[in-house]
Amino acid sequence: MTISTLPPDRNLPISPMRYDPRFQVETKADNFDLASAVRLLRRRMIMIITISVLLLVPAAIMISGMKPVYQAWARVIIHQPLATSLGAEDSSRSDLLDAKSETERLLSRSIAERVIRDLRINLRPEFNPALRKLSFIQRVRAKLRGLFDTEKPSPPARDSIDAVIPEYFSALGVWHEDKSDVIQISFTTSDPELAAAVPNRVVSVYLDERKDSMSGRLDLAEEWIRQRITEQQARTVIARDAARNYQESMDVISKEDAQDERIKSLIEITGREGKIEESRVEVRATIATLEAADNASVAVQNIAVPDNITTKQRDLRAQEQDLARLLETYDGNAQAVVDLRGDIEKSRADLNLATKQYLQTMRAKLAALDHEAAAVQSILDVAHEKRTREALAQTELTRLQRIADKEQAALDKLEDQRRDLAAKAMLPGAELEILSPASVPLASQGRGRLFYLVGAFLAAISGAVTVALMIEMWDRTVRSFDQIAGMTRTIPAGLIPSRGRNEYPTTLFGQMQVRMFDEAIRTVMLSLKQSNGGKLPNSIVVTSAHSGEGKSLVARSLALELAASGIPVLLVDGDLARGKLDSFFRSGLMYGLNEFLNGESGIRDIVYHHPSGVDFIPSGKFSLQRRARANGLAEIIEMAGAAGRIVIFDSAPVLASADTVHLTALAERTLAVVRWGKTSRRAVEFSLQQMKSSRNSEIHVAINNVNAKNHALYNFSDSELFSRSLMKYYDPKQEYITHNGNRSILGIVRTMKHHILLH
Repeated sequence: MTISTLPPDRNLPISPMRYDPRFQVETKADNFDLASAVRLLRRRMIMIITISVLLLVPAAIMISGMKPVYQAWARVIIHQPLATSLGAEDSSRSDLLDAKSETERLLSRSIAERVIRDLRINLRPEFNPALRKLSFIQRVRAKLRGLFDTEKPSPPARDSIDAVIPEYFSALGVWHEDKSDVIQISFTTSDPELAAAVPNRVVSVYLDERKDSMSGRLDLAEEWIRQRITEQQARTVIARDAARNYQESMDVISKEDAQDERIKSLIEITGREGKIEESRVEVRATIATLEAADNASVAVQNIAVPDNITTKQRDLRAQEQDLARLLETYDGNAQAVVDLRGDIEKSRADLNLATKQYLQTMRAKLAALDHEAAAVQSILDVAHEKRTREALAQTELTRLQRIADKEQAALDKLEDQRRDLAAKAMLPGAELEILSPASVPLASQGRGRLFYLVGAFLAAISGAVTVALMIEMWDRTVRSFDQIAGMTRTIPAGLIPSRGRNEYPTTLFGQMQVRMFDEAIRTVMLSLKQSNGGKLPNSIVVTSAHSGEGKSLVARSLALELAASGIPVLLVDGDLARGKLDSFFRSGLMYGLNEFLNGESGIRDIVYHHPSGVDFIPSGKFSLQRRARANGLAEIIEMAGAAGRIVIFDSAPVLASADTVHLTALAERTLAVVRWGKTSRRAVEFSLQQMKSSRNSEIHVAINNVNAKNHALYNFSDSELFSRSLMKYYDPKQEYITHNGNRSILGIVRTMKHHILLH
């Protein structure tokens, strides 16, 4: 029991100092640094170790059962036969075969079956499932499958090769390098000699298969070509006979000299026709010019005319020039001018007469040319018609001859192919250049068991840390006032550590847990006092969101602390349905709060005076009767206040009973108890909304059952309350005694803190 120095009268005048809540919570930034990671590992160490062991054990069993495997490989290049490459028409053509196609040939089932039988791979349990012993897990799986599958699968035959093929292909590796035509063949097995024998045997079987395949293909191709040659010979004879018969029936002249003579004659006639047409065009132009001009002297200037007309034209121009010179000297009426004008008129008349005669001559010439052109055109039409008939006949003959030549070319091509196939039948299917044959490996493939154990260990730890981190991210429970600082109307009342000794088996925490709990209860009481202007409230309701969060423990601890300090206190078990405080105080009363509210007993019949100084009212028997005293709770508060007692109600969870909401509206202060690591923030926020009233403007919140050791490992601002240095403060073994035998420094600090908390 704690000794108190508080005066009996709690309503003494107080100093006008300002009382603020002890805990001033500020939301911290949730920074995940290296220190936070270390704290996470420390507080989740048991979980991480457990998950790591669960993951590591099966991995270790699998690794311990691993057998050393050996891998051997051969590197080859596959060519076409050299004679084939030399006989190719395209000299730039590579003699290498397609690496992808040959890789698929090496992976064919026929080669696999021959290799398995030749090397007796089907008699090895490593590759034949029928020869293996079933493990425990496989037997259990088979039994479970038999429960649901009515048709039991028949076990594979021991000499069957179908079950060996997949195992063989899983151990065989055939691939080609991207930047070259090198093909690599590897085989992995527990037998080093078999690992070297399989790639070499695959190469040997591949050459045999390639040769047999090529021989069969060549035989079929040769038979097909012989049939085609016979058919083509018949078509060639038919085409030649058709061309010869057509030439004889149409009397097509095939001599080139006769055809050249006809072409030459046709060209001469065509040239003659062209000359006539040119003369006709010139004559028409001359006639058109002479007929269109009014003045003959002007018309003859633009066309070719006879010499006499040209002479007259020249004389006329000379006379006109003389007239122009005379007019410059004499008047127009002068005799010389008049005579010269008369000569000009006569010369112009002679020119016009000569021009008309020339026009008549041109018209006669045009008529003669037209007649000659018609005759030439008639000859030309006959020649063209004859040539067209001959050209059509020659074209048809040429077509028939081309068909005959085409059929002959096809026949020659088939003959060449037949000879080529006969030559290829004498060559191997492929030539293989072995760069490095497979040899027996001296060391096993992969790394040792220690390497895999270390890798499995690191992977297990990584997985366990990841799971721990995910659990931390999904954790929505309340562990600090930092998490509920954003909720309105809350006053942090304190962190109450767990009181049980068995939760802290070490000496550091086991010896001092009760002292820490009592100190936390005093802190809650101090917070209630400070928020009430420096004096304790008359009525306090202790509640929680759910049951099992420790509200009854906090309520009775507050009552015992007040009674130990000499302050009259009344503790009421307000949980009318599941109140259990009477099991602690053992009042032995027949009646309780239920009977009082139902009018079955008075206030004196339900109050029990405990030796600790606490007056206690049990919950009584649960009853569904209608309560006769609706204001019974208010009467208890008034009677306790009149008697100078502080009344503390241990109420039902606020989310489970409407009486708690009514009681919080009557009490002066409300203390909500939240269990560390169990109560969710959503429940806390919802319960605070339920208790919202004008009287409860602020609600005190205490976090109960705090795991002091784990809480110190979080990055909360209040984690310093459980730091290692403060834990040493509560440990009685950490007292330092001076050489002069004076009182210990730790004792002085404790006494000062005790007086500060109580006053």
